[in-house]
Amino acid sequence: MKRTFTWRKLFNDIHLWLGIGSGLVLFIVCLSGTIYTFHTEIEQLLEPEKYTVEAQAHVLPVDALVKQLEKELHGKVVSLDIPVDSESTYRVSVAQAEPAGSAAESHGPSGNGKNAQAGRGGHGGGNRPTTYMVDPYTGAVKGTTEGPATGFFQTMMQLHRWLLIEGGIGKMIVGIATIIFVFLTLTGLVLWFPVKRKNWKQGLKIKTNAKWKRVNHDLHNTLGFYAALLLLIMALTGLCWSFEWYRNGLSSLMGEEVFKGRREKPMASHRMAGQTATLTLAGYISRAEAILPGDGNIRVALPQDDTTAVVVTKSGAGFFALAASDKVQLDQHTGEPLLVEIFSEKPLNVQLVSLIRPLHLGEVYGTFSKILYFISCLIATSLPVTGTLIWINKLKKKPKKRLVNAS
Repeated sequence: MKRTFTWRKLFNDIHLWLGIGSGLVLFIVCLSGTIYTFHTEIEQLLEPEKYTVEAQAHVLPVDALVKQLEKELHGKVVSLDIPVDSESTYRVSVAQAEPAGSAAESHGPSGNGKNAQAGRGGHGGGNRPTTYMVDPYTGAVKGTTEGPATGFFQTMMQLHRWLLIEGGIGKMIVGIATIIFVFLTLTGLVLWFPVKRKNWKQGLKIKTNAKWKRVNHDLHNTLGFYAALLLLIMALTGLCWSFEWYRNGLSSLMGEEVFKGRREKPMASHRMAGQTATLTLAGYISRAEAILPGDGNIRVALPQDDTTAVVVTKSGAGFFALAASDKVQLDQHTGEPLLVEIFSEKPLNVQLVSLIRPLHLGEVYGTFSKILYFISCLIATSLPVTGTLIWINKLKKKPKKRLVNAS
């Protein structure tokens, strides 16, 4: 007997075949994303002596600290991160004074150029600065941002973004699988709603005392429902890294360019004839503190010549801290503010666009949101497995039904 068409059956077929077609890729992407979620915390846990210090009465003056590091590391400090936590080390980025490939790459605690390059926190390349962890009380260099797990987490990130396949093919595969994942999540939500509305409570709990097939079905159905919103956020923001057309379209829709900060440069800082800088680094920080509201972690980006501004940002710290920052650009010669950007005063569309990266990584509300994202990523990793088992179980039932009809 021919089955009649229903929208529910259509959504079920779409959900089934899209899931089967993309299951392996989605499993790899979700698993690597789950592992990568707490990479910072794990690296700090492996080497606590590099990231923490014993708080003392007084820290070294920042100007003296910078001079000490530039002399010791044979380079120029380009940025300085000052955490609000008194038991945390400073992060100091130093650009080598000598050309790349010279003996200067071996300076510092890393002891080799490879370690220094990895300490930059990116994929390396060029003569980029090396980031060092520094004791603010003694000026001692504790190490770089590279640790025993750095290579592993870089591999997980590359697996998550392009399946370790170079040349753009891997990124395209992940992007297509992510689009499929959006449809899987939406169709899954439709299928979650029961045919009889009075039975909707069954979709909110897992019947643990049932047979394993029912438990497996509930794990897929119920856990998928609870994680659906966060999974949609992850997928829709993740597409910004996969496709330029999607990123441009989202920028047009939101009225603000996605990843605009990548292209932003410090404002011009013009020196008058005979004028010299009057403020110390501590003076710039003090001036910024007076302009930017509240307490938080401070980051200072120093100009490499006398033509650009000093850029100071302040970001929140804590378990529920919003991953947003306030910024001021100061004229390096006078200390006057050239541009002040307060996150809370920006239009909503600008705020949302600036939060795309933390929204994807789960850092939008500090450790709290990372925990939620970790659990959701675990659920997402399990969905291809439980979904495949549901499909296999249904295939096993069909021959039995045909046998009963034939008799």
